[in-house]
Amino acid sequence: MIRNFRTAILFGVAVSVFAMQLPCLAQSRTDSSGKSGAPQSGVSTELPASAKGEQPVDSKLAAPAVSTDPAASGANATGSAATPSTSAAPAVAPALLRADIIAKELAEMKARIAQLETELKESRAASDAATADKDANALRSAEASDGVAASPSLAQAAAAATPPAAVPEISAQITTKGEPFPGDWTWLNSNGHASDSPMSTKYFTPEFRADANYSIDYNHPKDDSLGGSTETFRADEWQLEQISIGGDIHINNVRGRILTMDGLFATTTVRNDASPSRGQWDLAGAYKYVSEAWGGYHWDKAHGINVDAGIFVSYIGLFSYYNFDNWTYQPSFVSSNTPWFFNGVRIQYFPTTKLKIEPWIINGWQTYARPNGKPGLGGQVLWRPTPWLDVVSNNYGLGEDDIGYPGRSRVHTDDSIQVKYYDKPTAFFDKAAFTVTGDAGCEYGGGPAVGYYNPKGYSPETGSADTYAGGVNCHNSKNGRPKQMFIGTMAYARFWFKKDLYAVTLGGGLMNNPGRYLTLLPPINGATAITGTPYYTENGGDRAQMHDGTITFDYMPSQFITFRLESGYRYSDTPYWTGRGGITPPAFAGGPPLNNGVPTQYACANGAPSGYGYGSLSSAETACHNLGNGTGANTTAIWWPDLRTNQTTTLGSIMVRF
Repeated sequence: MIRNFRTAILFGVAVSVFAMQLPCLAQSRTDSSGKSGAPQSGVSTELPASAKGEQPVDSKLAAPAVSTDPAASGANATGSAATPSTSAAPAVAPALLRADIIAKELAEMKARIAQLETELKESRAASDAATADKDANALRSAEASDGVAASPSLAQAAAAATPPAAVPEISAQITTKGEPFPGDWTWLNSNGHASDSPMSTKYFTPEFRADANYSIDYNHPKDDSLGGSTETFRADEWQLEQISIGGDIHINNVRGRILTMDGLFATTTVRNDASPSRGQWDLAGAYKYVSEAWGGYHWDKAHGINVDAGIFVSYIGLFSYYNFDNWTYQPSFVSSNTPWFFNGVRIQYFPTTKLKIEPWIINGWQTYARPNGKPGLGGQVLWRPTPWLDVVSNNYGLGEDDIGYPGRSRVHTDDSIQVKYYDKPTAFFDKAAFTVTGDAGCEYGGGPAVGYYNPKGYSPETGSADTYAGGVNCHNSKNGRPKQMFIGTMAYARFWFKKDLYAVTLGGGLMNNPGRYLTLLPPINGATAITGTPYYTENGGDRAQMHDGTITFDYMPSQFITFRLESGYRYSDTPYWTGRGGITPPAFAGGPPLNNGVPTQYACANGAPSGYGYGSLSSAETACHNLGNGTGANTTAIWWPDLRTNQTTTLGSIMVRF
């Protein structure tokens, strides 16, 4: 900056000198040309002001340019002009005098500029020294307060100023070879049509579910109570089927899932498990508000190995535990009568991206506890070779799952295929798929034949007095032991329209289950799997042959919601579905139906407990007649639930998942 300033001053002075020389040269040329002119008596040649603000050269300095000698000029006493001199000497002298003055001023300017530069350098040096002293004093003060030596080296000071190393980032889950089953599987029955999780983070994927329905049963039971289903429980009412919140956690390959369960599912699922009656502690109360709760670990081997322990959903029966995920609201018997959850350990092994092998070590068949002496073993093999084909085989064995019948073991196989055979996203009719499922199983063992069973397997509603409580056979009735087996099949076809905005599903199935060991117990007078009921027994050989069909319409304006309208028909060869009279005894003193608190006994016609259970029907009739019921010791003294062989329903539901 100083150098530029000095250059500017010198340039300005040079321009001034050049400008001043022009009139001098002009005057000199005029005098030497010999031309005459009237000379001025006081000619003044004005110099420009300097950069230092000095005044122009005074006009007195230019006076010697004209001779004032009267003799030489011939001027009169009044100072009038005379004939000018023709000599050049008087003009050159003033010019030389002016050059000397300019040179002197230039020398003074240079000296002043040099002085300013020296002062500026000294000022900068003093400022730098003061700043250094200030920083040094601050460093000494900091060291003294921290107990550090008063004279650290520069290396120590630099180290003190270095920020700490960043904490290494925690991974979520590592699968170097990629997740299994790539592709779009939202078309699958049991998988659900939601494809995104908008609130997902690196370590946690939250989940919320809500399911409410209004079901019309054309039998119109007066107590609004339905039976024989794990999806619909009340008629002619809006009911909250499910409200759940939870999600998936994955940190450093440590995994977990929690999904709470409230709504009707929280009580209806628990009532189908008899295992809490064996031993102490309230297992049903401990688990009733949990649908899934497990923790485990993921190993980055092959395409993944997972080991999880807790409560996890079952895959037997194809349909999902949650209605939002399914093509229909009311599934056929193969799904309704097979497990929704397991309690134990599962091991998931993915040898390729298209195959999963998953063993189970569990307490039993949809049980919180071990019902008898042996736990259950099972597993799944899932194969998805292409995005349009899903093949799954689920198998179960070993478990002794019938409370009160130790030594009676169960085996079961469940096999399904799902095929998406049409997919044109731009067409109005854009997608079509179907599923076929087949189940087979049986129970065996349990000791010799004990008691009487009706060869036709009729329930006590039709007059049977079956009291069989002995061992069973898997495939046939031999040695006085009845056949105890399950065979069922179901098939569904689904069609999507207008970019999956609408869907229509048609399907149904059938079931044959002698012994009723998988048939859902109707909740007559509040009966559960623990209490049983004398009105619908589950003795060896009891009949249960059923079939059903449904038609379902879905409106899906978003991947997170489904509006569903469904109609279905179900049939049983023995009275099973709730009729107009309901399945709840009358209140003792009149009024609406009311459970009497003793579902194990026959109820009297007035609703009071008879004091006698199954196998003692005549004693119950006499006791109820003595209490003022009926016209004698006959069936009129007993209250009977209204059970029918047919059920037709229409259901509307709103289901949310995100």
